[in-house]
Amino acid sequence: MHPAVRTMSVKARRGADLLVEVLAREALAHDTPFIYALSGNHIMSIFDASLGSGIALVHTRHEAAAVHMADAQARLTGRPAIALVTGGPGHANAVGALYSALMAESPVVLISGQSPVSQAGKGAFQEIDQAAMAAPVCKAAWSLRDAAHLQADLRFALRLAKAGRPGPVSLSIPSDLLELAAPEQVESLSTAAAVYADLAVAALPSDQQHNSVVAIVQPALDWLMQADCPMILLGPMMMRADLRARLTEAQARWQLPMLTLDSPRGVDDPRLGALAGVLQQCDRVLLLGKKVDFTLRFGGAVAFSDRCRFYQLDPDLAELERAKKNLAGRLRQQTRADPLAVLAAIRSLGPQAIGTNDNRSSWLSKVNDAIAQRVALEGLDPADPANEPEILHPAQIGRVLAAKLASHPDAVVISDGGEFGQWVQANIDVPRRIINGPAGAIGLALPMALAARAVERRAPVVALMGDGAFGFHPLEFDTAVRARLPFVIIIGNDHKWNAEYQLQRKLYGEDRLIGCELGDPAYQQIAVALGGVGLRIESQRALAAALDEALHSDRPYCLNVMTRAEPAPVVPASSQ
Repeated sequence: MHPAVRTMSVKARRGADLLVEVLAREALAHDTPFIYALSGNHIMSIFDASLGSGIALVHTRHEAAAVHMADAQARLTGRPAIALVTGGPGHANAVGALYSALMAESPVVLISGQSPVSQAGKGAFQEIDQAAMAAPVCKAAWSLRDAAHLQADLRFALRLAKAGRPGPVSLSIPSDLLELAAPEQVESLSTAAAVYADLAVAALPSDQQHNSVVAIVQPALDWLMQADCPMILLGPMMMRADLRARLTEAQARWQLPMLTLDSPRGVDDPRLGALAGVLQQCDRVLLLGKKVDFTLRFGGAVAFSDRCRFYQLDPDLAELERAKKNLAGRLRQQTRADPLAVLAAIRSLGPQAIGTNDNRSSWLSKVNDAIAQRVALEGLDPADPANEPEILHPAQIGRVLAAKLASHPDAVVISDGGEFGQWVQANIDVPRRIINGPAGAIGLALPMALAARAVERRAPVVALMGDGAFGFHPLEFDTAVRARLPFVIIIGNDHKWNAEYQLQRKLYGEDRLIGCELGDPAYQQIAVALGGVGLRIESQRALAAALDEALHSDRPYCLNVMTRAEPAPVVPASSQ
């Protein structure tokens, strides 16, 4: 701790006090007072300043878990959420989790302490270029060097995280700027922050005048409605429950398919059934904030026919350039625009803006029918409670849970990656749903469940993950107990890293399997040891009974469910 802190008046306003003032105002204004943090030397002044502020620190067991928690809160609310970590290795631990938030288009702000600016370049304790470390996995990353800009830079970071295409922002603050009496605050941004000003203001922010957005939207709709089989594809930011509801309303009103892709499996997302088959029939696609990347198979003939043409509305210059490269001559028009503002404009338009088309209703029905298709399970009926195979099929776990949640429309379901996660996503699609996202990371479901409970205090919160993914953050059961944030974790335990197991078997053969087998630890006992409840589950009836108890408990539950090692569901080509 800086020696000046010991002699400072209790009433003196430190940098930490100014920072907490901004955070408290933001958090309390939206009734989301939680900050997900792990303590360390560089940020102890922030912990101290939070006392009496109204901010609730959820003190985690790993910095990456703090970011995952902030990510979940941001996805559920659409507002920036805060992860707070110390500098050096604490910051480094947090950085990896930012990638999931970046790909999921989630407005997370990572505030990291940092070695003192007064010791910069001298080899200070845990000195490292934190901005450079975080930059590849953030919209913006910078280090504050002058405390006079502290509040301006922090307010900017919060605004930037949700502007245009939402995403994480990393702000590193040297410990001496936090611990010392703060100078008078200025309204201007620091030089380092000002570099990113264009990202917040030039990409047509969502509060722009409505008429300006309509002028952008109308030509796109005029073009799209000339198609026989049109479609609007949207990016992960649109998976928030309230936005999905708006899309559903707009789709029904205009009889126009409007689909959001947020899975690392892209057009093969099991939630979307046989979508890959009907995409081949599209002749015009409006990309609304949807990247032309691997999730669309780069827009190539594998996903779309050669006759399909594209129109793009996107906030990012880099994504506009990527689309030009990947789509080449099939890209008809591009405009830089904010996706949320565009969606609002579409919903506000009258019937004359989108015209009539007798074929549109039948086309929408065809798309919906394709999405509703699911893989046949060779005579196994997972919905039949009397059907008790020796080992549960993963689809049975998903459908038992879906039945239990049918009377809870506000439930939050979090699904991790891997083959088990794909079966879950094929069988459960509640409005408030979080998956690992296009990053394809695993292990985040458990910490995300804590933040989901912080946001949703009454309805069930259930996270599902494979036994491999469970190993990343099991100690966050301790955080859940301390913070009184109960939830239910369902482990689909097939005793292996099943995604890799299935891939090895497919590519190299049964005799070339290596490094994928796991044992049979009593994972449920970890929850018990940390103050929660844990059960080993081996039947559908036992799972249903355990859920009846767990969904209404004030303690975190871990249900370790034995399941078959099945490859992820894929709708056969003949069904498409």
